[in-house]
This record gives sequence, C-alpha cells and structure tokens, in this order.
Amino acid sequence: MVKITDLVIATHNPGKVTEISALLGPYVEQFYSAGALDLPEPVEDALTFQENALIKARAAAQGSGKIALADDSGLAVNALNGDPGIYSARWAGPGKDFNVAMEKVHEALGDAPDRSAYFVCALAIVWPDGREEVFEGRVNGQLVWPIRGESGFGYDPMFQPDGYDITFGEMDAAEKHLISHRAKAFEKLVKACFSA
Repeated sequence: MVKITDLVIATHNPGKVTEISALLGPYVEQFYSAGALDLPEPVEDALTFQENALIKARAAAQGSGKIALADDSGLAVNALNGDPGIYSARWAGPGKDFNVAMEKVHEALGDAPDRSAYFVCALAIVWPDGREEVFEGRVNGQLVWPIRGESGFGYDPMFQPDGYDITFGEMDAAEKHLISHRAKAFEKLVKACFSA
C-alpha cells in the first residue's frame, strides 16, 4: 500500500472533510482542509464536475505546496435536464441552506412523474509538480418528498438510492460510504494511486 504524508482536501465544507478523511484514513497520515489553511475558494466556472474539481485541486496544490484532492459533486435530476448538476451548491444560496435547495428541486419537479436522479462525484488529485488525475463515481436513485432523515449532508434526505427503501439522510454513514457516488470514485482513486 502506498501511503502519503500530507493531503489537502480542497474544500471549505466540513461535511466533505469528514467524509473524505474517513474514506482515505488508511492511506494518508495527515489531512488539511483548504478552509483550515485559509486558502481562498477559487471561482468554479467550468461546465463539468471534472473540470470544477480540477480547478479546486490545482488551486489548493499551488496554494499549499502539498498534494491536493478536490471533489466536485452534485445531484442531477433527469426530469430537470440534469439540473441542479454542477450548480447543486448554488441552489442552496449564499447561506448554503440545503433545505432551501431541496425545496427548489421539489418545486421545479412539480407533478412530473419521473423522479429519477443520480449523484455524481468527480475526484481530482493534483500533485505540486503539476501531475493530475480525475476519477468519477455515480449512484442512481429516486427523489422522495417530504424529505427523510438527518444524516449526511446536502440533498441526502431527498435521495433514495436504487435498491433501498431509505434515503441517504436515513442511512448510517458507514453504509452510505459503501455505496455512494463518492465511495465509487474513491475506489477508483485508491486503486490508481494507493495500491502498491
């Protein structure tokens, strides 16, 4: 197993820091977050999850001089042509209130019969020497209303993964880590970067 000493998680979102450090704990000795290092949040102006993840990881690697990992993830709703998609966090407004964001999705769907949606996670890892790789994971499911559960973060309480009768918001964190879009992307990352 390849182990790295320091890794910057390129986010200011404490939920993501917790989830990512849990997933990579066996492979990394010390975690930092862009927020804890007072690194500015770069403008995410790309049109894909992959490119936005690279923008964040590049900025954190350059700003810290350490290996940086960024996740860009979001909810894509089929009946809304993939929205909120790369704008998932922006739907939560400046206060990052995901109850507001979930309400917006619910209202936008109206009485559309298609409630299918999927979470996408793009992981970008960037080394200080400029080397970079991107990995993607996806999980399909259905949207439920009213929302259910208080675990997880973001849109988790309205997303019921295929094959389950509970939402990510009702799911134990350890169980979610086994099946989530983020877990699938991390599986690819670990195989490529941390397997001897």
